[in-house]
Amino acid sequence: MKKTALLSLIIFLSSMTYAQPDRINGYWMTEDDQSQVEIYTDDSGTVQGKIIWLDEPYEEDGSPKLDGENPERALRSQPILGLQIIEGFTYDATDEEWTGGTIYDPESGRTYSAYMRLEDRNTLRLRGYVMGMRFLGRTTYWTRASAPLD
Repeated sequence: MKKTALLSLIIFLSSMTYAQPDRINGYWMTEDDQSQVEIYTDDSGTVQGKIIWLDEPYEEDGSPKLDGENPERALRSQPILGLQIIEGFTYDATDEEWTGGTIYDPESGRTYSAYMRLEDRNTLRLRGYVMGMRFLGRTTYWTRASAPLD
């Protein structure tokens, strides 16, 4: 009986640890409430994120807003809606954060090294930084949304 209980506890704790990296998955409103990002884990196990909603998805002429600041000319014609802006993060259980990835800012066309941490279940802290130095960067807070916006 004791062995069964111990085995059950080990399996339960193992499954909780395994599920930790997925806590970040879901829909997130950016700090300015101008866009919503879906964060998900891809088939390779890395965390990605794409813009799935924009407060103002169209230009004045009715055309979709494009990634006009992208440093790669060939990519400047892609719509911002649907744009992948979070790439390549993995969960670091020791520090309880997602590291090793990048975040792209379509307003400036810049890509930053970044890390992400859940402050609580509904608040995501993202810090983008340059030159590998976490203290040279900017932090933003996103709020979890229960569903995608239309």
